[in-house]
Amino acid sequence: MNSHKSALEQKIIRVDLEPVGRRAEIQHGITLLEASQSAGVELVAVCGGVGTCGKCRVQLMEGALSPVTAVERRMFSESELVLGYRLACQAKPLSDVKINIPPESLTTLQRLQIEGQEATIAVEPSVIPVDLKIAPPDLYDLRADTTRLKDAARELPHPPAEPLCLDLPVLSNLSEQLRAHNWAVRLALRGGEVVVVLPQERALLGLAVDIGTTKVAAYLVDLASGVTLAKAGMLNPQVAYGEDVVSRIAYTNEHPAGRQVLQARLVEGLNTLVGQLCEQVDASPDQIVDAAVVGNTAIHHLFAGLPVRQLGAAPYLAAVSEALEIRACDLGLSLAPGTYVYLPPNIAGYVGADHVSALLAADAWRTAQTTVVLDIGTNTEISLVVNGRILSCSCASGPAFEGAHIHDGMRAAPGAIERVQIVDGTVRVQTIGNQPPVGICGTGILDAVAEMRAAGLVNHAGRLLVQKNGTTFTLVPASDTGHGRDILVTRRDINEIQLAKGAIRAGIEVLLREAGIASSAIEAFVVAGAFGTYLDVESAVRVGMFPDLPRICFQQVGNAAGIGAKQLLISARRREIAAGILERVEYIELTTHPEFTDVYMEAVGL
Repeated sequence: MNSHKSALEQKIIRVDLEPVGRRAEIQHGITLLEASQSAGVELVAVCGGVGTCGKCRVQLMEGALSPVTAVERRMFSESELVLGYRLACQAKPLSDVKINIPPESLTTLQRLQIEGQEATIAVEPSVIPVDLKIAPPDLYDLRADTTRLKDAARELPHPPAEPLCLDLPVLSNLSEQLRAHNWAVRLALRGGEVVVVLPQERALLGLAVDIGTTKVAAYLVDLASGVTLAKAGMLNPQVAYGEDVVSRIAYTNEHPAGRQVLQARLVEGLNTLVGQLCEQVDASPDQIVDAAVVGNTAIHHLFAGLPVRQLGAAPYLAAVSEALEIRACDLGLSLAPGTYVYLPPNIAGYVGADHVSALLAADAWRTAQTTVVLDIGTNTEISLVVNGRILSCSCASGPAFEGAHIHDGMRAAPGAIERVQIVDGTVRVQTIGNQPPVGICGTGILDAVAEMRAAGLVNHAGRLLVQKNGTTFTLVPASDTGHGRDILVTRRDINEIQLAKGAIRAGIEVLLREAGIASSAIEAFVVAGAFGTYLDVESAVRVGMFPDLPRICFQQVGNAAGIGAKQLLISARRREIAAGILERVEYIELTTHPEFTDVYMEAVGL
């Protein structure tokens, strides 16, 4: 028996950590939390791994673990335990195991590593390659360059279905391209239209972009395989002209050239991102032959150079609702000369193409379940899918979840407090990158308010109960911070969270009332957006931002708008589906809804 135990203790156990794609090799008796840390995979463990915070949730996919502990039985329902859910700090592998790590169990930096996971769809690009070997001219063959190119295309075993068309941007360097590549070229064809002429070995690439009010995410995609080759992000350069879309609309109203300035700054930033993406894979911008760009309605209009004045005043109408295809060169984007930019349809003045993209990525347009799709940002878009209907609304949740308007708020960067736990009056925090705390990001302040409410430090109205003057709570004393100052939660911080979460919950409740159902009827609750990916669902439920549903209903899907943009880039069929989504949506304007004010006032309470 002892020899068997000794052999077991010496055995090397392999732990596969999915979906991050890491593997740990450990000795018997090591917990999954320790195994993950040894592989460089940081799990949320505010309590330091003693089992009290319940944040390091994982799911066993293959192999055997130590018996479920009493701590785990308190943390999980029987159905969750049957599905293999465990706490990484409690469970120890007894054999080689494969573990699935939900996004909410990973720290922010780790979650960024797996950003962009998505369902596989058929690749049906709008732009395809056609390789030609063209007979060079001589004194006896005086056909023009365009003529011999078109003739060579007609002589292919499977010629293009439409006659070739070459517009001026492509014609301007056609002759040089043909001769530089010894008359062996690759055409990028959009129907019969030539987008660019390239060397035959060059891959055709696409650009997908999600332009948020605050952040921009861009993806470089291989159009033949649908594989994302590179990704990059930046702050939206328009932030310098206004923190939210309302202030940017005001800027265009107050400055005669304001709309042109905002469009130019954004495009300059996008061209820089394109250069960074191409540099990552040793490609050139002229290989980018198609693009799909999504954003909320105001951002969509500002990017396309459309008027936005009417968006800033009731009844808040979009200039354009249908999908657009605009030449990249007309927008100022430095891509292949004949590239078009596809912009999906807008639903309403404050529910834009980015939400159509998110609905597409979440497959909400065809689900049979009663589903909420919610994309949290400075402006939060919400849809309720029920009995074949899609009800949508928009609410102004403000920038608090970006760390703005918070006393010690900051963006999600190393040193930002992202998780908070209060146990018996003791405050524990976890920071991004496990750096000394220097501020608090959106997920951290949401956690802090939820924990303070649970600990009896804050009442239903959001008033601090036990601190001096009732105005501040010390989250981390100066002696423990990275800058030598206290990190505080103020009464105003709590109010900012109340206003933001109240707007979101009110939007959800109004849609439920329009559908004539209770929140208990919701079967799937899809949370998208950067903040939505990182927030703790339990905290969101405790402060009343989300309805109290079985936790298994919640799905945190990351940048769904960006994923949808990639699908729209590589699939002509998905563009047709996006147009169909627009026709099905029933938009609810909250500002004129007779019940909104009462619902909102109730939702503000903690």
